[in-house]
Amino acid sequence: MSHPALTDELINRVTWKIPNALALVGSRAGDERNAMTTSWITQLSMAPVLIGVGVDNTAVTHRLIESGGSFTVNLWDAANTRPFVKFSKPATYEAAGNGAGDSEGTTSGALNGWRVYEAATGAPVFADAAAWTDCEVRQSMNLGTHTLFIGELAAAGINHDDVHIASMSHTRMKYGGVKRH
Repeated sequence: MSHPALTDELINRVTWKIPNALALVGSRAGDERNAMTTSWITQLSMAPVLIGVGVDNTAVTHRLIESGGSFTVNLWDAANTRPFVKFSKPATYEAAGNGAGDSEGTTSGALNGWRVYEAATGAPVFADAAAWTDCEVRQSMNLGTHTLFIGELAAAGINHDDVHIASMSHTRMKYGGVKRH
């Protein structure tokens, strides 16, 4: 049996078929906050509960996770994939005192217009996320173009239990394969 040549096109087509959840990863270092769209997320251990996220080494989120020592993973309802487009570039943060929060003070502000509050670690959690995890970084591994940040679960929550969680297949987005030139 002959195997096809391992071309960039074949690598992309194959790796884009790997089922991946789609989420917003929140990060914070000092007063700087960010969130980015990601599909490279997985649970790595049960005891302790460890979550891994792959982050581009040149991303603002990489710098903030490295400096701040934590990250959140915010999962979304598949029926609402609009936030993912808004977080393909660095986010703009607006503090609650500038009209971004709600009257109860449960939010600390907004990232790109989406309400956020501080998780236990201080990283932003999205108020509209279907479910979320808050993780303290325990280890990081530079793997070439990306770093795998391994975080231990510090807190978690479910805001909408009966929804189907968004994945790359719910969008026209593609990420992975070979580095684009």
